Amino acid sequence: MVKKTCSRLYMALIFLFLYLPIIVLIVLSFNNSKTRVVWGGFTLEWYTNCFRNERIMSAFFTTIQVTFLSAVISTLIGTLAALGISAMKKRGKTIYLGMTNIPMLNADIVTGISMMLLFVRFMKLGFVTVLLAHITFSIPYVILNVLPKLSALNRSTYEAALDLGASPLYAFYKVTWPEIRPGVFSGFMMSITMSLDDFSITYFTKGPGVHTLSTMLYVELRKGVSPELYALSTMLFFAVLIVLLIGNVRPTKKAMLKTERRSL
Repeated sequence: MVKKTCSRLYMALIFLFLYLPIIVLIVLSFNNSKTRVVWGGFTLEWYTNCFRNERIMSAFFTTIQVTFLSAVISTLIGTLAALGISAMKKRGKTIYLGMTNIPMLNADIVTGISMMLLFVRFMKLGFVTVLLAHITFSIPYVILNVLPKLSALNRSTYEAALDLGASPLYAFYKVTWPEIRPGVFSGFMMSITMSLDDFSITYFTKGPGVHTLSTMLYVELRKGVSPELYALSTMLFFAVLIVLLIGNVRPTKKAMLKTERRSL
């Protein structure tokens, strides 16, 4: 009994440590005072001011554009790369998996500086270089999410579909795609999270006048973060939370429906 209570208390402390800063951020977004120490009453002023602030909105839209474009492109490239790696022999697969892991284990600052040196040599730093950098570091996450699904796939089913007259594209859509779809979705969500959260690589590859939320926050820290950014961060947190809830509820409902059909 004591052991069970201690384990629950330990887990509660861990989650409190993880989520307490977010709770403080949410509370401050409703505080009718610019100081973080005094509670000035409940207000929604910072939420309305957030949408009126052109600088914040410009950084927000740039962040959304980079995030979704890089996530879609990296998911497409990463899925095709995973298909290619899974079709290789053991030696080639080991080599390419090792190469895939290097960008993930490498420090962000090293990746950012190396990309900056490469881009400066061939093009001008700006929105395009930030997008290319985000696509590059997102691809390994997609590959490593899709590969386990491909490893668990029964290839005989795909070959049987080809033998029965299906075209390779049709057989992929009907046989392979339903099996690897959860991995592709996980890789897409991972790409969005990594791109939305990135600072180091964005800071070194962006040009003058290009700002994402992370780089703008870095500039704001020098003179104090405005409460409008608390409101924007709160909205982003709840948006991600809703997406995660939808992504987790749908598979559960599908699994329950499949179980009911089998029982019938």
